[in-house]
Amino acid sequence: MVSLVKQHKVKRDTQLKFKQLLIISMAWLIMGFIIAIYDHLVLHTQFSNGTTSEYSFGMLVARNMGAALIGALLGGSFMVFYVNPRYQDKPYGYTILAVGISFILILAFITFVMGILLATRQTGKPLSDPVSQEAFLHYITDTYPIKNGVVWSFIVATTQLFVQVNSKFGQNTFWNIIRGKYNTPKEEKRIFMFLDLNDSTGMAEQLGNEVYHALLKDFFADITDPILENKGNIYQYVGDEVVVAWSYENGIENRQCLKCFFDMKLHIERKKEKYLQRYGLLPSFKAGIHCGKVVAGEIGIIKRDITYSGDVLNTTSRILSKCGELNEEVITTSDVLSELSAINDFIIRPLGTIKLKGKQKEVLLNALMPVSST
Repeated sequence: MVSLVKQHKVKRDTQLKFKQLLIISMAWLIMGFIIAIYDHLVLHTQFSNGTTSEYSFGMLVARNMGAALIGALLGGSFMVFYVNPRYQDKPYGYTILAVGISFILILAFITFVMGILLATRQTGKPLSDPVSQEAFLHYITDTYPIKNGVVWSFIVATTQLFVQVNSKFGQNTFWNIIRGKYNTPKEEKRIFMFLDLNDSTGMAEQLGNEVYHALLKDFFADITDPILENKGNIYQYVGDEVVVAWSYENGIENRQCLKCFFDMKLHIERKKEKYLQRYGLLPSFKAGIHCGKVVAGEIGIIKRDITYSGDVLNTTSRILSKCGELNEEVITTSDVLSELSAINDFIIRPLGTIKLKGKQKEVLLNALMPVSST
């Protein structure tokens, strides 16, 4: 069972990375085509000496798009599968340096490969032939690859910037801002989880402010993958609290809004030795889950963001506070459970209708625990 869950997580993580690589590849191919058109137009201006008899627009397009594809498969893969996961909790300068060094090496490799392909195609002879070798040497010493290197260094740096900004804003949030999806506020059905560390005040006093901040940084980094694997979106961090949001479709799919909590718990337990060595303790946490309609929209001018407003968030926050009072790990409303089907992998214990602080209506609450833990 654990093996199947692990395979599902790996598959989900890999799908997200391949989706990101596909977007980068398509964008770079488009840029390769645009560069080819630009070069073609420059060659036909009154300030140019024109083209040679060997010139072909199709060859120019193939040359640029071929380089873009090779660069995306090598550089894009390195960026998506290695640099960003490895340095996700490091300063952005680390990723810029790693991407910069790798780009120089990849550019040299692309120039070498393209030189071989174009030289042998133009001469119709193998590279071992002196004529092909001369054509190859002419290609790699030409200023054209240098020009492309300058252009593509800007494209690669911009791509890495977009990847980092997207990561900073949260999954899909940056693109929603670019598209203006929430420029006009919209009502949506969402599922929210408010998650909070247990005994955060005691830990802060025990560890001191700087060490406690390091623990929070490690904890937030470690729970990120389980959240993304369950199709959740980190809405915001508030002190030692994390707010996770799901669209209705993603949240109810395979009961991911419930499984997310226990996947996070399992992930932290697997890193027990790291926390004991660094901090002398293993952090534990609690969560409240609720769903309903909210209004989503952009706010701010200098620091623009997409925010949710509505009674659902206030209710979820109150449910979280009940976890401590009732000594429960995770509490959810019956509204959430009614949206799910076949909840046979969880034990549901009704807590009754409870009036939450600041609320007029009573809410039917339920405690959860996975069947496997009994």
